[in-house]
Amino acid sequence: MRALDRTDHALLTALQKNARITNKELAVQVGLAPSTCLERVRRLERGGAITGYHAEVSPKALGIGIQALIAIRLTRHSRDRVDSFRRHALTLPEVIAIYHLAGANDFLVHVAVQDSNTLRDFALSAFTTRPEVAHLETNLIFEHQSSTTLPMLAKPMEWAG
Repeated sequence: MRALDRTDHALLTALQKNARITNKELAVQVGLAPSTCLERVRRLERGGAITGYHAEVSPKALGIGIQALIAIRLTRHSRDRVDSFRRHALTLPEVIAIYHLAGANDFLVHVAVQDSNTLRDFALSAFTTRPEVAHLETNLIFEHQSSTTLPMLAKPMEWAG
């Protein structure tokens, strides 16, 4: 991935705030011609700086009544067990995200289900039956808020000209 300049940062910041912005509006916002803006966005996509676009959907609209974080401790922390558990977790439609951790637990799994009975049944059938799982602990999520933007930590490269 090539170094990002100030214009790239401006494009990424604007797109994180509103991925549905038109190219024309984006170009005006960052001070580019529309054709230049479109090419720069395409270059950011090809280069891997932009990895995708998505819509935020209401959990209630999908019948999701409860979300939880399930901490998983493996029987042994080996590459085979880590890979096996990761592959399994990613196949489950209830799983929103998985995090491989350092510390007492090996994974944190964010899940979304209909209700508490479904959560209990899911945890028991999806995880306790796995040979690589030694322990799990379920934590209910009362409220979930997240930032839709990543911080621009890398300083933009300066144009030498």
